[in-house]
Amino acid sequence: MAINEKRRKMPRPLAVADLLATALHGKPVEKRLQEGKIWLLWDGTVGPAIAAQARPTGFRDGVLTVTVANAPWMQQLTFLKRDIIARLNVRLGCDLVKDIYLRAGQPETQPVAVKSPPPPSRTLSPPERERVVEQTAAVANQELRDAIAGLLSKHLATEPPGRKK
Repeated sequence: MAINEKRRKMPRPLAVADLLATALHGKPVEKRLQEGKIWLLWDGTVGPAIAAQARPTGFRDGVLTVTVANAPWMQQLTFLKRDIIARLNVRLGCDLVKDIYLRAGQPETQPVAVKSPPPPSRTLSPPERERVVEQTAAVANQELRDAIAGLLSKHLATEPPGRKK
């Protein structure tokens, strides 16, 4: 590549869900993948107030089973069923949900994502700094070499000292 030529911008990586949808297109399991999206779209479709009181718990033959916390919410959702079905199907991109069956019970709440603290970092030893220089020396572009060296240094700084890979 000549010095004045610009490298084409790389396309954005595809999400795993999109790759799966493409790979499974036209196969029987494609429908199961669509059904699984219901759980992912539920909170955004019904809003936080309903999501806190009602959760999808099953799906069979077009009927979505939703577990509802108490009778007042069950009555309220009975009136909202058609609207929820319509909104879910719009977000799914097809008429997958035909009906909603409301069931009394304690809906499982979404697990709260807990961020673990970053591993403690340390100062690299002289041999480790030398290793970073050696491993990045073949990269011709200075900016890219510096970026790779920074990432490698950060990675090594979070490992216990003396650990070999």
